[in-house]
Amino acid sequence: MHTDTVVPPDRLRDFAARILAALGVPDEDAELVADSLVVAEEWGHPSHGLLRLPWYAARLRTGRIDPVTRLTVLADRGALVSVDGNAGVGQVVTARAMDLAVARAKEYGVGAVGVRNSNHFGTAAYFTRRAAAAGCAAILTTNGSPAMAPWGGLDKAVGANPWSFATPDGRGDAAVLDIANTGVARGKIYAAAEKGEQLPDGWALDAAGRPTTDPAAALDGGVVLPMGGHKGYAISFMMDVFSGVLTGSSYGLDVGGPWQPDAHSGAGHVAIAIDIAGFQPPAEFDRRMGVLIGQVKNVRRAPGVDEILYPGELENRNRAAGGGIRLPEKTVADLHSLATDCGVDIAW
Repeated sequence: MHTDTVVPPDRLRDFAARILAALGVPDEDAELVADSLVVAEEWGHPSHGLLRLPWYAARLRTGRIDPVTRLTVLADRGALVSVDGNAGVGQVVTARAMDLAVARAKEYGVGAVGVRNSNHFGTAAYFTRRAAAAGCAAILTTNGSPAMAPWGGLDKAVGANPWSFATPDGRGDAAVLDIANTGVARGKIYAAAEKGEQLPDGWALDAAGRPTTDPAAALDGGVVLPMGGHKGYAISFMMDVFSGVLTGSSYGLDVGGPWQPDAHSGAGHVAIAIDIAGFQPPAEFDRRMGVLIGQVKNVRRAPGVDEILYPGELENRNRAAGGGIRLPEKTVADLHSLATDCGVDIAW
């Protein structure tokens, strides 16, 4: 029987930040990455939470992630900026790119920042929500290592390539879309493996192209199935065009994954911010959002459904509810091992 360990969020933030600092990440950057991992847990997405900290640590040790993130501006055309992340910490690169997009949006109405040579950044919503809190509508795209086969194929050639949209929700928080183009984010397969659980039907194929519910078979030469059949594949392909081909970053088979200690990532991103005040007063936007949210929440409910939620509402509630973070046994064991390797007191 597996037993979870419950840890207060602030203690996990402190622990993760101290691990990253021990590996050479500057304190402010370490705190940002730690917060992104804990917030993912608070939202209810452990697939993008603390289980990834050992992955990042391994890549910091091999030098595939430069602990000191330096952005180089390659081209600056006012509302449009191209930057090189120089293999820095993905979360730090992306936060700086989104903040730059917001700053340019406040000046020009819209800001678009193309990023090349970055790393995995965790949850896309963490960064689009950052822009929404600044009064912008935001879009973020990224590419990733191959996870799915092109429609009709059996070999991995297309990443999950997630994307996120976010705006203020008119209620003091955000309305957010953050999805991978696979039927499920590959991190959820890793999370199932951490917990010793089987996968639901329809998530993945094994190396021979047979449906599988075994997370090990899905991860060992298998493929994750796209959402919506051919549509998920097509969207993912275009996300790679925007994030990789367009920005001048790696794309397709040349993008490395965060769980690969010695693989060059080459991930690319596009961060776009639109100043809401450029279209209408923010208060009017909030009013209109309230009307839209009310329309979807007040429809007749299907049998067994207690409430209709708008995108991002569940995560908003989960985080507001507070409480400790539940970590599976394997994640706890991995974090204890990481703490020993880094000479950091786990101190929970």
